[in-house]
Amino acid sequence: MTSKHSYLQGVGFGGWLAIALAVLWFSGVEAGAPPKLKVDDSALPAEARPTLSFSHVVKKVAPSVVNIYSSKTVRQNPAFSPFFDDPFFRRFFGMPFESIPRERREQSLGSGVIVTEDGYILTNNHVVEGADEVKVALQDDKTTYEAKIVGTDPQTDIAVLKIDGKKFPAITVTDSDKLEVGDIVLAIGNPFGVGQTVTMGIVSATGRGGMGIVDYEDFIQTDASINPGNSGGALVDAMGRLVGINQSIISRSGGNQGIGFSVPINLARYVMERLVTDGKVTRGYLGVVIQPVTPDLAKEFKLPENTGALVGEVTADSPAQEAGLKEGDVIIEFNGKKVNDSRHLRLMASQTPPGTKVPVKVLREGKEHTFTVKMGELEPEKLAKAGRSSGGLRRESAADPLDGVTVDDLDSRSRSRLGIPSNVRGALVVEVDPDCPAAEAGLRPGDVIIEINRQRVTNADEAIAASEKVKGDRVLLRVYSGGGSRYVVINAGKRR
Repeated sequence: MTSKHSYLQGVGFGGWLAIALAVLWFSGVEAGAPPKLKVDDSALPAEARPTLSFSHVVKKVAPSVVNIYSSKTVRQNPAFSPFFDDPFFRRFFGMPFESIPRERREQSLGSGVIVTEDGYILTNNHVVEGADEVKVALQDDKTTYEAKIVGTDPQTDIAVLKIDGKKFPAITVTDSDKLEVGDIVLAIGNPFGVGQTVTMGIVSATGRGGMGIVDYEDFIQTDASINPGNSGGALVDAMGRLVGINQSIISRSGGNQGIGFSVPINLARYVMERLVTDGKVTRGYLGVVIQPVTPDLAKEFKLPENTGALVGEVTADSPAQEAGLKEGDVIIEFNGKKVNDSRHLRLMASQTPPGTKVPVKVLREGKEHTFTVKMGELEPEKLAKAGRSSGGLRRESAADPLDGVTVDDLDSRSRSRLGIPSNVRGALVVEVDPDCPAAEAGLRPGDVIIEINRQRVTNADEAIAASEKVKGDRVLLRVYSGGGSRYVVINAGKRR
């Protein structure tokens, strides 16, 4: 061990997430009663005969899918204006050039879905974002309406529009949670502006997330062809019921390559109802920093399976702290529903209205405990965040999980330089051997070790002492980095 207390290896972890809420809004129509939707939640016929044509479905659904034309004014300075702002250039040319901002109109094309007979339309936020004029064209592309933007939610990429009138051809919606991989789906929209187009495919996956497209991701993945212009269009099942709002694709060419994503109608419907009735979207706040349960963490916490969300930190004075949740708890149920992973918990919490009392079941020291949490409401700036990992100490052992890390005490200078709050106490990682298990696990200089094998450490000496008690080639650390803490497993045995 070096004079600066060499040790600790941190696990490189994709990320803890803070359960949070965002308050989102857009000016437009005043809050009112919830939209009246046509709903059919019955299951698809399990043994229905394969059909040779979906024309009857398309005839029923197509009138509900519209084209959306949006435009906005963009102000920009001429590219050469910095030169002509210089007095030398003005004297050289003998005339007073001025930086006069230029205006130009940007237009975009997308799709939308009529969901109520009185003219509410669902589409994507990116279709109308920043628009000062929005027009909606019905299926014939001749009948057009001026549309009002009721509200937008960038965190899910959903927008709600309203056109004036009655007896519009509203689509029937269904419960997207009942959708299964392998179900046939049709995508309807206006790709590349060629006109209304229908493509067919299957549900390739459900619950897709972690794509980095929007903040709250729970996508339906499909191989039905989706191209530019399809954004905001309908994804319907074999009975013509709306299951999703087409949103994006993954493509190397810019065109369809069989990987398209759609926002589930259940999520889009929740956002729409909040925007219409409340004029904004509020999301529930639990007040924990969570991370996925990896196989290594499941082993350390003696969990029966790699599911649930591990609590790395409980925010002070938060709903979770008031209810009794602690660091190291694994949340396995939220409001009566199983928690698959940390992303799933974040989605469920976000769709729980503030003030709602929900049961939260956790595993603590191998035993189940249930707490009642009264959900809070978080400020927009406290959106979920993702952090890095940390860990590791060095001792004289061939398979030492803490080998290759140098630590030191936290002082005022390092706190100021690294932005570490005064209430965070532990051992500061100052150096990590790039070839050691800690580096492989993700520990980086600047991380702070606050626990080793569930034992608190407040300085470098305590971290060294705790590291000397570690037996075997595995160690569980709790580390602080990037504004929050999480658990990390270091396994030197994997390198042998």
